[in-house]
Amino acid sequence: MIRKEQLDNGLTVLTEAMPDVRSVTVGVWLRRGSRNEPARLNGSSHFIEHLLFKGTTRRSAREIALSMDSVGGQIDAFTSKEYTCFYAKVLDQHLDEAVDLLADIVQHPLFDPAELERERQVVLEEIRMVDDTPDDLIHDLLAADFWPSHSLGRPIQGTAKTVAALTRGQLLRFFRRSYRPENMLVVAAGNVRHGRLARLVRRKFAELEPGGQPADRPAKPRVRCGLVRRPKNDLGQLHLLLGLPAFREKISERYVLHVLNAILGGTMSSRLFQRIREERGLAYSVYSGLNGFRDTGQLTIYVATSPANGAEVIQLTLTELRALSDQGATQAELDVAREHLKGSLMLSLESTSSRMANLARQEIYLGGPLSLSETLRQIDQVTLARVRRLSRQLLRGQRVALAAVGPLRKLRVRREALEL
Repeated sequence: MIRKEQLDNGLTVLTEAMPDVRSVTVGVWLRRGSRNEPARLNGSSHFIEHLLFKGTTRRSAREIALSMDSVGGQIDAFTSKEYTCFYAKVLDQHLDEAVDLLADIVQHPLFDPAELERERQVVLEEIRMVDDTPDDLIHDLLAADFWPSHSLGRPIQGTAKTVAALTRGQLLRFFRRSYRPENMLVVAAGNVRHGRLARLVRRKFAELEPGGQPADRPAKPRVRCGLVRRPKNDLGQLHLLLGLPAFREKISERYVLHVLNAILGGTMSSRLFQRIREERGLAYSVYSGLNGFRDTGQLTIYVATSPANGAEVIQLTLTELRALSDQGATQAELDVAREHLKGSLMLSLESTSSRMANLARQEIYLGGPLSLSETLRQIDQVTLARVRRLSRQLLRGQRVALAAVGPLRKLRVRREALEL
């Protein structure tokens, strides 16, 4: 059973009971991410995520780690473009310790100057690691060109220049403006009773007073479908990422969009996987994916191939996109895609951490939880006519963005050729 409650200070508490398990995953979610940063503070959300584990007024960094290790639990965090999450997974008997720890790190961080400088070096190494990882780097390159001069186009981890320039004062001010109860959710899934968690949260988060700056709503980004190249001649493969404008996360046809993605490149039986890898042997890794945000979205297609085969892979991909736009999908493809989505969803939600994250994202993007049975019903209601209509709407007449990383000497692609 799913329950939702808003506390007097504006903090939202969400729970989903899974009485047949012994674990519980509890997360503190912030409705702010890298999208909410001004350009000069790019990377602040991610940097702060790191710093909150570096000591509080009650615990050292080592004590934070020991508090979970000593009960066999796990604690971690991540930052995205539109939210940040700190979570702990423990046995149900240790829920109090998990909530106490999470409440401590998001309310009482020290921002110790020495720890801050050490962690700055860690973040800079992470940025260098992305630059050395072409399948990560290419997503940052495409985003920057796809959403020019907009915070959605900036990297979550920031750049070496912006992170090096961030001061303790800037980070503290950003933290105090952001970590307000109106921006926060406490979400738990597993063997948990809602009343017990709500009482814990009231007590442990009592210092969070109403007020402050709620999450702002940055302007909707302007999309540019261009061509961006990053030569890296020391790589053995050419990495390609194609992108098209898609739809925001909260749309009535969101399940149709996920079915369409599964048909295109989301499964091993998908059109792109079968055509590029199985039939032609041109790539090991090929897939499509969806990025949905509050007011926009993106469909991407990633392929890693031999430098000599880049132009052919791009043409094959465009051919499949045109075919899907002009002819739609088949009933057999629809049946496979629907069952794949339902099976993948149900398998993923056997984990308390996945169930917790799913619950939080539904609250952030849909305004409330959607039961598993309702989600499965929505997937079953996706028809061939709806898929065909959406594929025409999404693909017909579109210009496709392209990012390429690797040995580029043999890649000959003109912008005007990237049209459907």
